Amino acid sequence: MDAGSECSPATKSHSRSPLQDQFLHRKNSRENLDRFIPNRSAMDFDYAHYMLTEAKTGKENPIASSPSREAYRKRLAESLNMNRTRILAFRNKPPTPADTISTDCSSVRPSEPVKARRYIPQTSERTLDAPDLQDDYYLNLLDWGSSNVLAIALANTVYLWNATDGNTSELVTVDDDVGPVTSVKFAPDGRHISVGLNNSDVQLWDSTSNKLLRTMRGCHQSRVGSLDWNNHILTTGGMDGRIVNNDVRIRSHIVETYSGHHQEVCGLKWSASGQQLASGGNDNLLHIWDRSMASVNSPTQWLHRLEDHTAAVKALAWCPFQGNLLASGGGGGDKCIKFWNTHTGACLNSVDTGSQVCALLWNKNERELLSSHGFSQNQLTLWKYPSMVKMAELTGHTSRVLFMAQSPDGCTVASAAGDETLRFWNVFGSPEVASKAATRKAAPEPFAHLNRIR
Repeated sequence: MDAGSECSPATKSHSRSPLQDQFLHRKNSRENLDRFIPNRSAMDFDYAHYMLTEAKTGKENPIASSPSREAYRKRLAESLNMNRTRILAFRNKPPTPADTISTDCSSVRPSEPVKARRYIPQTSERTLDAPDLQDDYYLNLLDWGSSNVLAIALANTVYLWNATDGNTSELVTVDDDVGPVTSVKFAPDGRHISVGLNNSDVQLWDSTSNKLLRTMRGCHQSRVGSLDWNNHILTTGGMDGRIVNNDVRIRSHIVETYSGHHQEVCGLKWSASGQQLASGGNDNLLHIWDRSMASVNSPTQWLHRLEDHTAAVKALAWCPFQGNLLASGGGGGDKCIKFWNTHTGACLNSVDTGSQVCALLWNKNERELLSSHGFSQNQLTLWKYPSMVKMAELTGHTSRVLFMAQSPDGCTVASAAGDETLRFWNVFGSPEVASKAATRKAAPEPFAHLNRIR
């Protein structure tokens, strides 16, 4: 132990803060007031000089004087009004001091506690091998379900990793003529999972029983690289530029189509309310679609068509504390994170990150945004919102960080990169109040009839 940090109990018991010392030594409000500066116009400086010089000589160093000289001095003093005992005489009373310092210690407010800055580990807490992970920016090969199971697609196989016990299992391996797997996405219940394939098919699986429930065909003409759920509606985005809403409860599953992209759709995200859908494509376009404008008989018209990005738009994230706020990230030719008011279509802010933006995630407990990037640092960057000040940069991947997924409690982030590793980061800390992560409610029985629809 440091010698300077040791102290006896007696020393500790008598230690006081400076403020306490100041209050305890004051007996009344007048003792510690500042000096009074006199009024110079009220002083008699001639008399004061005489009393300090001549009078002092007379008292301390008396000299012999005759009776006639003494009588003359007394008469002179009377005529000059010098028979006073005070040297400095004030004609005006000094002002009454104001009691500006409180003598009551209890009236002092204790300083408000300062929130401790959260520690953000700079290294991943766990790293898993991910061999044969496709280094393809336009795919979505990682997801973390509400039941705390993580799904990752490696070539033709989908693996499940249970974050509770660390067990790994294989969900499905598809044939070469339909693979590889191009997208995975858990349903809100955390049990059912959709799998997009290179041949344009979409499979729906029960992850607990490893049972294929149905295969949906006819949605697209080429690979399905993006998926998202809105209760019982599974939305798919394809290389053909089409976006399709599929009702998984019915045999004729295609219920709505959105046409606006003319190249591959690589990003799809429903808002928490389920009312708005954001889509990003390789055509550098970002679209906002509204369910109230959906059309069954003809392609639905977009609510907003946003053309500010100058590269592919894959990274999309709806803000958890402001329903109409969307963050989007652009590819290598753009490198920007943009923030949008999806009600008006206005761009609220744009930040140049300096590298390809591959994925975005909001912190569910704090006003923070996490982004993953490509060349040259292949880092994860934590931003404070709305100032967009960098809070941390997490490095470890040696290739672009293509995919991110967030744990159900919102604390841990999994990242998968072209270096064929899966890393786990405790970047968002622990929630202030322990509770289950907020997820969208699924319909009571959205998959009840799937066994009969094949």
